[in-house]
Order: sequence, then C-alpha cells, then structure tokens
Amino acid sequence: MATESVKCTCVWLLLWLCVRLSQTTNTRESMDDDILLPYSQGHGPSHSHRYVRDCQPIIHGNTTYESWPSSNRSGQPVAETKLFVSNIPGSSRIVYGHMTVVNDPLRTVSVLEPGGPGGCEMKVRTTVRETAEEAECLYAQNAGFFNTSTGHCLGNVVSNVRVVLDSGGLQNAQFGIRKDGSLVFGYLSQDDVLDQSNPFVQLVSGVVWLLRNGEIYINESIEAECDKTQETGGFRTFVDVVSARTAVGHDEQGRLILFHFDGQTNARGLNLWEMADFLKEHGVINAINLDGGGSATYVNNGVLASYPSDHCISDNMWRCERKVSTILCIHKRRCQPANCSEHGDCVDGHCQCHDGWQGAACDSLVCQPSACGPHGICTANGCVCDAGWRGKNCSQECLAGFYGDGCNQTCSCVSGGSCDPVHGRCTCPPGFHGNYCEQVCPLGFYGLSCAQECQCEDRCPCDPQTGSCNTTLPGGTNYTLHTAGHCLARKMFTSWRQEEDAHRERPYLTEQTWLIITLTLATVLSASLLVHLIQACRAVSVASHIPERKDYSYVPLNNINRVTSCATDNNERAEKDFQLEDSDSQDEIWSSSHSGQS
Repeated sequence: MATESVKCTCVWLLLWLCVRLSQTTNTRESMDDDILLPYSQGHGPSHSHRYVRDCQPIIHGNTTYESWPSSNRSGQPVAETKLFVSNIPGSSRIVYGHMTVVNDPLRTVSVLEPGGPGGCEMKVRTTVRETAEEAECLYAQNAGFFNTSTGHCLGNVVSNVRVVLDSGGLQNAQFGIRKDGSLVFGYLSQDDVLDQSNPFVQLVSGVVWLLRNGEIYINESIEAECDKTQETGGFRTFVDVVSARTAVGHDEQGRLILFHFDGQTNARGLNLWEMADFLKEHGVINAINLDGGGSATYVNNGVLASYPSDHCISDNMWRCERKVSTILCIHKRRCQPANCSEHGDCVDGHCQCHDGWQGAACDSLVCQPSACGPHGICTANGCVCDAGWRGKNCSQECLAGFYGDGCNQTCSCVSGGSCDPVHGRCTCPPGFHGNYCEQVCPLGFYGLSCAQECQCEDRCPCDPQTGSCNTTLPGGTNYTLHTAGHCLARKMFTSWRQEEDAHRERPYLTEQTWLIITLTLATVLSASLLVHLIQACRAVSVASHIPERKDYSYVPLNNINRVTSCATDNNERAEKDFQLEDSDSQDEIWSSSHSGQS
C-alpha cells in the first residue's frame, strides 16, 4: 500500500510540473490586441460572383481574375529577401519591412494550415514560426484571415493540391497557383475553385485586390467586396487605416513577391493605398492584400524577423507574435506533387520520371491512348495489345499459326485450317470439320462445314472439297466403303430372307415333327430289314439239313439249245452254285443228261 501511495504522489507531481511548464510557455503569448479585420460579423460580402463580374470595368469583360505564367528559374536560388526602410511619400512616416522574391513559385511556395495538415479542421492557431519550423520553411509569413474567437480558417484554402476549405463562392480577392504553374489573382467563382482541368495546387483568400495588370484596383475592390462593417469601422476604414500589412504579388517575369510591412494600427505602418503604390513602384503587376495588424509576421530561417504589434499577456511592456491561421511558406524546391505521381523521383524540385512516364509531374504516359489505336492500352511499358494483336501500336494481327495475348500461343488447326487470332478457334477449309479440322466430311457431303450434299448418280460419294463426282477416293475411304458394303449386303440379305419368310406359306408340320416322323420310319424300316435277315438266316439253316437231290439240275432257259459241251460245263457250275431256299417251293427241272437222253 505504501508503494502505491508513493507512485500516486509521483504521478501528481509530474502532472503539476507539466501544468507549470505549460503556463510558463504561455507567458509569451500575445494579447491579440491589434485587431485589423475587414468584417465585424462573418467574412466576405453576401453578393454573388455575378455581381462582382457585372460591376467591374467594361475593359475586363467577363474575366474576374488575372492569370500569369510563373517563373521557372531552376538554376537560381530559391528566393532572395531584402530588408527595407522607406519614407512614405506625402508623410513623415518611415516604414520598414521585408520583400522576398521567389524564382520558382510552383516548386518552392506552399500554403500551409496552422500547425500542419488538419489544422483548419481542428481550428488550431499557431505562430508562423511554429508552422514554418515543422515544414522546414526557408522564409514564411502569415497569409489568410481567420476568426479570432473560434480559430476558424476563412475563405478558400488549398494546400499542396489538397482542397482544405471551400468558401462556396465567397467574393474576396484570391491568390493561387495552378497545376501548370500559372499564378492567379482576383475573384473566383466556386466552379473556378473546384475546376479539375487545371486544378489549384495552392490557394488562399485575402481581402482587397491591390493591383490589377499594374494599376491600382482598390476602388473596384471596395465595390466588389464591401458588405458589412468590421471591427475597426467601415470597410473604407479598413482600407485607409495605417497598420502593419502583408501582401503577395508577382512581377512581369512571373516571379512571386511577398511583402511584409511592420506597424501598429492607427500608429505606424501603411494603409492599402500606400502599400499599392509601394508595390507598383517595385514592378508588381498583380497583388492582393493578406491578413495584417497584429497578425503580420515574417520569419527568416526559423527566426522571427519582424516586430510584432500585439502586447504579451505576461507583461504588456513586451511585444509577442500572434498565433495565426494559414501561412505562405517558401521552401526548398519540391516536386508537384511531392511523390511525382508515384512515377518518378524528385530531384531539386524536378521530377525525373520512370520509364514510360513523362511530364512535369510524371503523370502522363509516354504512349498516349491514341498511339495504341483501338486494339491496345497505354501503360508505363508502352502499348499493351489486346489478344490477337501485335506491334508497337497494336495495329497488326497475329502471324498465321499464333493467337492470344502477345500472340504467343500456337494454333492446333490441321488440314490447312486457320485459327482465330483472338481465341484460337479453327476455321476449316472446304471438305473438313471438327474442332481442329481433323475430320474429312462424311461420305455424301462436301464444302464449307460439310453443309452441302453430294448430287452424284446412285448416291455415290463425291469429292469432299469440291463436290465433284469424278473423283478418286483415298485408300482409307475405299476400305471404309468396302467394309460398309459388306455390312450393308449382309443386312440386306438378312432383310430379304426375313421378308421372304414372312410372305412364305408356313408348313403344317414343323421341322421337328418331320424329324420325328423320319426317325420313326427309319426305325420301322430297320426293324423290317432285321426281321428279313433273321428269316433268311433260318432258311439257310434248314436247307443245310435236307439231302441234295441229284436228279434235278438248274438249267437256264436261254442255254437249253446250246451245244452239249457248253451245257455240260454250265451244269457243273450250276450244281456248285445253286442253293435251295425253300425245298417245298422249288420246281423240278430236268438235268442235262435227261435232256440229252430225251
């Protein structure tokens, strides 16, 4: 518990020290007692841009602002500053201040929010020195007006391309730098402020256009901007009062010039007429008035170089610099944009573009869209062609046999087919079909896509390419036809037999019945033959037991009238060969001896 109490005591001591330190640092804060504001309530006139346009001198036509090309002297110093002490003509007053000439405004001048990015949104107020130190400004002075009570930034604010604040077309004198480096002074419509064709990279609002094309333009500005009274009186009082002043303008060479005049309201310094005369004597062409009075501050390399008019809170014997809003910062050369559009490197305020990119901001491709034609897209590496196209400007189709992105895929078409250069699909010549044209037209068809039917006699096949009937088919086709013919013939014969059988009168007895009858008859005949053979064998057996009768002989009738010798021989042969089958059925025949005797 003792340890925890010691820790708590230490924490409270640290907090107390921080508070005391903050109070000590705040002793150098100004009292904001030298107030010089053009309007007592709000900021800017209530009338429109059209009113300003219509009330300006006719010689300016409809143009309410002036644009001037800026200087681009990269070989010279960033800026040159001069301290001056001058007599005011027609008075005994002496004014002193600073004039800073910037040789390359586009790359070395920035409008900065108080304390850095986001300061206006957070309603922050800081001294010029604090903001300049953080941004590494070589020279800096206060810029736009602000609400001394709330800290609101007033008017238009564009800081390093970023639109911080849009006044909605409020008609006060403006100073800006566009993307192409042109310097703009005058009255802008809201459309002018937000124009993206050549956008503002820096923009800040002032009050009163001091010089227009080398001539004092204060009276016209009073008519264009006067609307209400301000804290020091009427708008005319704001113009006529002697006070510390700041302004920004340009000379004929396009160099930007910053002016700072020390002073104190109603005591010392300049009124706007005297400041306009001073600027005109120093060759300024166009210029506007910026915030003045106790806000007028000039810083050189981080050191306060002006004499503030505000008293210090801690002791009014001393003077303290006021916490203000936006500032004009002159810094080492920077590229616009600082990252060179992410396509280059910033070297001494100039973008050195990477391959394929060009322009001051490296934001333009070397190959423009028109160079790639309708079949390509511009990239940092040149034209990237669509599938099926090639060449530096994508104007040539893929070579025959190739297709796809970069024409690096090989076609698979055969038989003389050509492939689509985009997708690689094959277009077959007459007589072929298939995904790769690998198949000849089916027999009986020919031509493109095998869509035409042969017109040959007897439906004979034709040439698959020309459709000619007088053609010699290749060996493979002949073999196919031969095989197909055999197959068809077999099917035809089978069909014919089936048709004949279908129309033929069916027999009363089936083949199976006839087979049974035939077998039965064969069996009966075989049995009959067997019986006869058995009977024959029995007859032979009986004859062998009966004595042979000598007085009978067999004499064929056709030999009866022959000679005796022949009869004798025949008798002897007959006796040997003759057998009786049945003794009861034999006829008695006289022997040859009896015949001879007879």
